[in-house]
Amino acid sequence: MLLGITGGIASYKSAWLARLLTQAGAEVDVVMTVAASQFVGPITFEALTGRPAHLGLFDPGHALEHIRLAREAHAFVVAPATADFLARASTGQADDLLSAALLATTAPVLLVPAMNDRMWANGQVQRNVAHLRELGHTVLEPDEGNLAVGEGHGPGRMPEPEALLSHVGRLLEEHRDLAGRHVLVTAGPTQEPLDPVRYISNHSSGKMGVAIAAAAWRRGAHVTLIAGPLAVPVPVGARVLHVATTEEMLAAVTRELPASHVLVMAAAPADFRATSVADQKMKKGAAAPVVALEHTPDILKSTKPARAPGTVVVGFALETERVLENAAGKLAAKELDMIVVNDATEAGAGFGHDTNRVALVRRSGDPEQLPLMPKTEVADAILDRVALILQEKAP
Repeated sequence: MLLGITGGIASYKSAWLARLLTQAGAEVDVVMTVAASQFVGPITFEALTGRPAHLGLFDPGHALEHIRLAREAHAFVVAPATADFLARASTGQADDLLSAALLATTAPVLLVPAMNDRMWANGQVQRNVAHLRELGHTVLEPDEGNLAVGEGHGPGRMPEPEALLSHVGRLLEEHRDLAGRHVLVTAGPTQEPLDPVRYISNHSSGKMGVAIAAAAWRRGAHVTLIAGPLAVPVPVGARVLHVATTEEMLAAVTRELPASHVLVMAAAPADFRATSVADQKMKKGAAAPVVALEHTPDILKSTKPARAPGTVVVGFALETERVLENAAGKLAAKELDMIVVNDATEAGAGFGHDTNRVALVRRSGDPEQLPLMPKTEVADAILDRVALILQEKAP
């Protein structure tokens, strides 16, 4: 990994990015501009990566260092990328080690701008960014937030290192089988109100749906995540629509589905809701209140008229008995391409866990039993099958 650091205050975040990349198993070579070394010293990066940082284009004995670094890199990240660096990179200048290495590399490039919001809005900066994208480089949009002291709030902040690690993962992803596809994922529980302070819900954390959304984006998809209340952060790269009730989730899925190539219904919508919601908080009295329940809409079954030809639809089922039999019944009744089923009574699987043991049931063939594995790996296993189904359905 070649990590370029240019002279901006955001370079303090680059130290943590270098650490995260190293912890993920990458060999990280840091190349700093002279200006960058005024903000963070090269010894900091050497301590974090275990490799010396590089500064000079004309250091004795290193005349071809820019060629070696460029050749060895599997990915090239510049974070932060200042307005000055973007201007020089867009015109092909090579007057320092970092810009020379950029010209010499054939690795995928990720540029992470960070600057004052007025500088970012400048027309010349925007033209430079557009040209760099035309050259094939990935240039991120800066985050909005608090800028340098006294400069207020606006676009220009460098994204957090954890988010950049996800972007690097997408840059390096070998399986781009979902590139250009629109993938719609649901995640988390829904909440059905009883009164202004109470609701009916379940123990779903949203981990499985979030893992699927993250993996689909990493594999090149345009991802929309419709999320109930989550216990985990939303994934980088996904467009996220927040909902609370099953009716709201149904409305969002119905609205988004016609433009989607894939629907993965990993959410756990509540199955029941109160027939009437109390206007005021129900008080504890001599007798407990009786709440009449009714079924919530079946989202997957309701989507059948809205599915475009060729759409791949994946459902989830959490069962406690007759697991495969119940899953096969849902697969047929809801006209799904695949259903992912697991046993709620099994240790390490189901709600709240970081792992899952699932069976993949399709319309034909025997169920495919997967071993207990992290939900991040389960997500990729599911998407492997989704990519194959997309190929099968292709005209």
